[in-house]
Amino acid sequence: MKHRSLSHFIAHIKVHSVLVSVAVIAVCAVILSLLWINRNTHVTVATSNKSINLSPTVVQSIEQIGEWEFLAIHDEELVDTSYSSLLESKHLIRIYKGTLRLGIDLREAKAGWLTTRGDTVIVKLPAIKLLDENFIDEAQTQSVFEKGDWDNNARQALFNKAHKMMKQRCLTKQNIKIAEENAREQFRHLPLLTEPRMAQNKQVVIEFK
Repeated sequence: MKHRSLSHFIAHIKVHSVLVSVAVIAVCAVILSLLWINRNTHVTVATSNKSINLSPTVVQSIEQIGEWEFLAIHDEELVDTSYSSLLESKHLIRIYKGTLRLGIDLREAKAGWLTTRGDTVIVKLPAIKLLDENFIDEAQTQSVFEKGDWDNNARQALFNKAHKMMKQRCLTKQNIKIAEENAREQFRHLPLLTEPRMAQNKQVVIEFK
């Protein structure tokens, strides 16, 4: 009787072992199947380190951009001058055309203009300014009306008048604000700020000094 019970117990253990083995094999098969199905799938795990490091070389490479235009304004002015005396009457009317380019010169940026604080990039840019004072295209200057003789001094005075009028018309607070917004947009798309390691968990704060 004891011999039969022992045989039954051993047989039960064998059956249980077989079931466990089958279960293990099944699990392994499922895992191998999943690995095979997803053999071309890549999983990227983001690290918890959100700090951003800017090397001096990176900052210097941006500074080397130098002048950076953010707004170009095409303008033309009708300017006139006249002169009258007992002996003669003169009148000169000319049209001046030019393009005023607003932007910044990164060579004027102060030390520490590009820094980081944790996951935030802090950019302190020079003030928006007129990049080139020689914005009038003299080749496109047209004389609309000319009566009498005008010397070079008179013509230069008319040119200077047109130059001043263009600056007054174009260097407005509204245009400067537009240039600042364009600058912010372009800085946010710098390769420095769009590369994969910077693409997540970052903020960009841009100020003008």
